Amino acid sequence: MNSTTVRGARIEYDDAGPATALPVLLIHGHPFDRTLWAPQTAALTAAGHRVVTPDLRGYGRSDVTPGKVLLADFADDLAALLDHLDIERAVVGGVSMGGQITMEFQLRHPHRVRALVLSDTSAPAETAEGREFRNRLADRLLAEGMDGYAHEVIDKMLAAYNVTGMPDVAARVLEMMCATDPRGAAAALRGRAERPDYREVLAAVEAPVLVVVGADDVYTPVAEAEAIQRLVPHSTLAVVEKAGHLPGVERPERFNAALLDFLAAL
Repeated sequence: MNSTTVRGARIEYDDAGPATALPVLLIHGHPFDRTLWAPQTAALTAAGHRVVTPDLRGYGRSDVTPGKVLLADFADDLAALLDHLDIERAVVGGVSMGGQITMEFQLRHPHRVRALVLSDTSAPAETAEGREFRNRLADRLLAEGMDGYAHEVIDKMLAAYNVTGMPDVAARVLEMMCATDPRGAAAALRGRAERPDYREVLAAVEAPVLVVVGADDVYTPVAEAEAIQRLVPHSTLAVVEKAGHLPGVERPERFNAALLDFLAAL
């Protein structure tokens, strides 16, 4: 584990694999931390890739910025982290909110992108109903903490059959969610409520893009992934069977196979 200060916040991160290899920056979703990517880090470094996995501002062991943190703030943090690591261009990928941060990164720092990986995410702007929901949830997390929310959504983060069928995985995901600082989670929710529409950004992407989705994702269903794939000129879609919103932890071998094939073709 390493740390550096970027844009006024201490960011914790892991940097694994050969320093001379193609860097892959992986961005976790809400409300998780960098250890979400442990199965991918192991597989990618074994194949000779360099993998950078940060704890986003407000998550894991990174500093918390209360109030509101926009997706643009996260994207600029990550660009500053790449600067710190002397990485000019990277494969940038994320899951769920991390996928939206990836799209924001493409919007703000397109020259830093070698390729994109978008897992279980959505491109349109937040709806009025969604904005209200996220702000209400932020208020609730600040008042009650993370535990009640985490237990309510575990069977949506993972496919319900994987919660019972993979108790160790479910326990690990719950532990990450419950350990998140409510102030960081709330700040990200308020910022995410203001997210823009990324569809024009995606339509203009010239880099290769891998779109991944769990076949039974209830948050961002396969139709969302298909819509992204249709938008992006140079894109590949991988549907991971027997997985929900987090196929990288539910079916890591299938997720990793799609990711390694994509990286090998770059």
